[in-house]
Amino acid sequence: MQNLTELPGNTTSSNNLSVIVKVCVVIPFFIAFMFFILLTLYTFASHRQFFDSSRYILFTYMLMNDTLQLLSSVSLFLLVMGAVQFAIVYCAPLLFVSTATFLNTPLILSTMSLERYVAIFYPLHRPAIWRPEWIWIIILSLWIISCILPTVDFVLLRLKPGVDVHSTPVLCKSNVLNASPIQALFKVSLNGIFFAVVAVVILFTYIRILLETRQMRQDRVSVRKALHTVLLHGFQLLLCIMAFSQPVAEFLLVQRVNLSQADMSFIYYFCFILLPRFLSPLIYGLRDESLRSYMKKAMPCYGARVDPNKEVKMAK
Repeated sequence: MQNLTELPGNTTSSNNLSVIVKVCVVIPFFIAFMFFILLTLYTFASHRQFFDSSRYILFTYMLMNDTLQLLSSVSLFLLVMGAVQFAIVYCAPLLFVSTATFLNTPLILSTMSLERYVAIFYPLHRPAIWRPEWIWIIILSLWIISCILPTVDFVLLRLKPGVDVHSTPVLCKSNVLNASPIQALFKVSLNGIFFAVVAVVILFTYIRILLETRQMRQDRVSVRKALHTVLLHGFQLLLCIMAFSQPVAEFLLVQRVNLSQADMSFIYYFCFILLPRFLSPLIYGLRDESLRSYMKKAMPCYGARVDPNKEVKMAK
């Protein structure tokens, strides 16, 4: 996975300020996201009616996946920034979770786009698999698919000579598990197919909903909201795909721009790994009137201003 694990671990005094700045940039965003996700999950737990909608169930699943992605990736980021070395046997689980959750993100985006498509075109005769009581089957399938690549990394693992899995300390970076050319080729090919399929799904749902928007004379507001949601999912997917352009960008820009490889890697990590995760709560959390109203009630600064007996109509 093209993420912070590619950042080189520099411990020289000349880079101390750069490390401090990077940590001070990442940590506040991480704390803000964790506050928002805990508030959202608390809201869901306090109002069980949200779980009667497959849309909100998928949103909860997306937040949980993004939380695991951030916890693992930020942990790896801090370990690499601190040049902390330890055995591969302890590093591998972190890399596994980070890679699996990274790949799970585009799968969730495409699934949520399909859910909007099904909700619009089959509002009264929704297939059973998309109903709230069966949506867990889709969620389980997404996890299985996203775990294929990191599992293959372990199966094809070929360590460098002199490296012992249990005792040799290493920087916890993805190239530790991707040492052979076969692994690199397989990874690039699978990622290319993986993201191409997801892009086709999101593009298909966007075009179909767009055509439906032009044909419908009633309920155009809900269809337009679904159209905007799918468009934002496509933007998130684009940010994820951009993470794989890091090697090309480094080759083209490092020599022309006064940036080190470590700084370029950090920019890519922040823009294309962290930023899409911060956008996820904004797309469904702050744009959803029903959820936003309940979240305001849950916040101490708003709780005294809102009538607790006031009911908020659930968004369709």
